[in-house]
Amino acid sequence: MESNATDKPVPREITALLSDERLILRETQRAVTPFGGVAVFISFLGKIGFAEALRQHMPIRWKSPNYIDPSCTFTAFLMSVLVGARRFAHASLLRGDRALHALLGMDRFPTDDTIRNLFRAFGMGEVQRFYEPMAEWLMQRLPPREGGYTLDLDSTVFERYGKQEGSLKGHNPRKHGRPSHHPLLAVLSEAHFLLHGWLRSGNCGTSRGVEEFLKEALALWGQRAKIRLLRADSGFFDDKLLSFLEQRLLPYIVVAKLTPWVKRAAQRVEQWTSLDDDYAVGEFRLKLLGWSVERRFVVIREQVREGRDSVGRKLIDVPGYTFRVFVTSCSDPPQEIWRDYNRRADMENRIAELKHDLGADGFCMKQFFATEAAFRAVLLLFNLLAEFQRAAGMLTYREPATIRTQVLTCGAILGRAGRRLVLHLSESWGGLKTRVPLLDSILTWQIPTSPKLEPFVTT
Repeated sequence: MESNATDKPVPREITALLSDERLILRETQRAVTPFGGVAVFISFLGKIGFAEALRQHMPIRWKSPNYIDPSCTFTAFLMSVLVGARRFAHASLLRGDRALHALLGMDRFPTDDTIRNLFRAFGMGEVQRFYEPMAEWLMQRLPPREGGYTLDLDSTVFERYGKQEGSLKGHNPRKHGRPSHHPLLAVLSEAHFLLHGWLRSGNCGTSRGVEEFLKEALALWGQRAKIRLLRADSGFFDDKLLSFLEQRLLPYIVVAKLTPWVKRAAQRVEQWTSLDDDYAVGEFRLKLLGWSVERRFVVIREQVREGRDSVGRKLIDVPGYTFRVFVTSCSDPPQEIWRDYNRRADMENRIAELKHDLGADGFCMKQFFATEAAFRAVLLLFNLLAEFQRAAGMLTYREPATIRTQVLTCGAILGRAGRRLVLHLSESWGGLKTRVPLLDSILTWQIPTSPKLEPFVTT
């Protein structure tokens, strides 16, 4: 009779790194997860009716008798990104996490190929039919804000290594000549909410298509609350965009490109208002070539100091100072224009979080709209995390990586009490007691509802 000893793992011993203590390594058949804290986030998703909204708007339907529900596959992708996946292949790590499967209510966790196949089924129509109503569903719970929201525009670069659709050579500050995609984003600054996003070809200029992009963004927003101001950097210094904003009576502050005419006008400013020993502000009005109207420009002059870098640019005819110039439709004093625009720096943090915390630039496929569908899925997850923080009563905004470390990551073991499943959270990881206040806040959270108004008319 043959021995079955080879079927049983033999314990192994190792020595602790910083001592002589011997450690025995064994296996366990119990369902163990490093992500027990995800239970808090799942409680939030249940509170807002995420599964129902997902099933209602999911445009993909499979006919195979052995299919996995597309809504389950989409949720599996979001959970993979939530816990740290940066490539589709990383989702396979969760296939063996039976405790997490129990939290999600999944009998089968999809493979990374199944997730790719879901996004490959998305064309331009499916992207619009799915993400627009999902954005509407999310925006219904944005808290009202008396002064209105600030809309920030920006673009970024996703470097590509391959021959994907839309992966073309264009502006790439890190790797010149490397093919890329060039996404465009609109963020509601005070809510940390990504109102809209486009994935664009890498050869697009920063402001290319921005008027159509804003039409879509404003149509999604409707008339929920006032957009008090739009802010953008010098890549959006374009007469078409400024005229578009003026037609819709949308106030703006945009960094001006220091063209020769703008430089010349800035040099001629005679009246300066000193803010302190280093800064002074002035203004002028100018109608550039091709413009139909004259516009207001605000100038910030900073004295050059040793040991400190100045943000602006030097003008040859005015030594000892650097200058920053903004074009604006606002009537506020120049110093208020400058201070208001400086708050836009937080937009760079949102882009960094998308790329570094949620891997938005890592989910790429050959088909353009498949890649855009995955990109928009990451934007959706970002907004869910922002809403989760409001529901959980977190007083200050935390980056996705911080949420992952402080809340989601917690060793846990799946067990049973009679017929009911029990998840035992490790006390040494904060356990349940550190997460009970978050769960209580979510359970007692009064979901804000905004009235349904007529959508913004696009012309």
